Amino acid sequence: MENVVPLNAPFQQRSKAARQAALLRSFANHRRSGDDVFWLKENAEALNILECTGARPAPGDLEVYAAFYDDIERRMEFFPQYYRFLLSICLDLEDLVGAGGKGQRLADWVAREGLAQAELSDLQRGEARRLCARRGVDPLIGDAGLSDRLREFASRSDTFAMPNKKAAYELTHIVFYLSEYGRRDPELPEEAIDSLIFAGTLAFLDFNVDLLAEICIALRHAGQTPPDVWEIWLTQQVRCFTLTSDPAAPLGDDYHEYLMLNWFMAQSGQGGFAAQVPEGRVCFRRTRPRSGPLRELSECIYSMGRTRSGDWEAMRDPVSARLSHEAHAALVAAEAASDRFGQFFAGFARVNLREVRA
Repeated sequence: MENVVPLNAPFQQRSKAARQAALLRSFANHRRSGDDVFWLKENAEALNILECTGARPAPGDLEVYAAFYDDIERRMEFFPQYYRFLLSICLDLEDLVGAGGKGQRLADWVAREGLAQAELSDLQRGEARRLCARRGVDPLIGDAGLSDRLREFASRSDTFAMPNKKAAYELTHIVFYLSEYGRRDPELPEEAIDSLIFAGTLAFLDFNVDLLAEICIALRHAGQTPPDVWEIWLTQQVRCFTLTSDPAAPLGDDYHEYLMLNWFMAQSGQGGFAAQVPEGRVCFRRTRPRSGPLRELSECIYSMGRTRSGDWEAMRDPVSARLSHEAHAALVAAEAASDRFGQFFAGFARVNLREVRA
């Protein structure tokens, strides 16, 4: 009788591939309708992470997307405004299974229709070029300066020494596209590495798991090693997630943080996707730390008025004396993480208008 398995024993997904397959089933079938643009976003993100981390799903693991793949030309024709999501999903499905020719036809069609030329930003054009290039197509043949403009934006490090989440996320995606998600050297100037460190310092001080994970991934794509302090903290946060099956769970959960953290774990050689994934509609929740000290630090130096300086050596003691114990501990860790902290603080202090006013 020792070999009898209790019928109420939970099913164990004994491999990363099995857990990733369960994750895809949840995103494909149980969270949103396929007609919802956020369905496209969630599934494009999940599939992209698997493809760029070298996942090898069994052919049956992607059957949940069979009907979508069969119908993708009709969707692309009627919803060309979502072509980047649709093309991304198509290409990842083909590359994950090693078969299929629709991606080539769709990339050709995107270029022929000029969809990339209708984009408002260089970042979106950069994504479109990266996607089509996966099938040897350039949708922006006449735009030889796009990559240089993206590097120029990334190299203005002052932008990233002050809180601006939109700019910081654009920075990480510039690195993703220029590096083809770690497959080639993005040829970033040293100033762009400064930008990543500055943005990461702010994300660390804000306890922003999602953004800091992306920044660490971008640094590795750029051939850099992220600060140990950041990576240790991110690794700790992975253990703060609970995944539960709940048909009535709200969709505003922590799924994106879960994906980014596990992408970071996989990309940094620490495994990733170790949690058991329930069947059905999965709710992703993370036990959050108290709000980060970034706001307290900002209020502290702003309140100093004319005595505020961009010289960190001069400001360290007066700033430290005004902070709570928790905020000071985080600030000490942030300073220890990077030898660029003094450069970061010079921009973060924001005192460069004084000479103009004088």
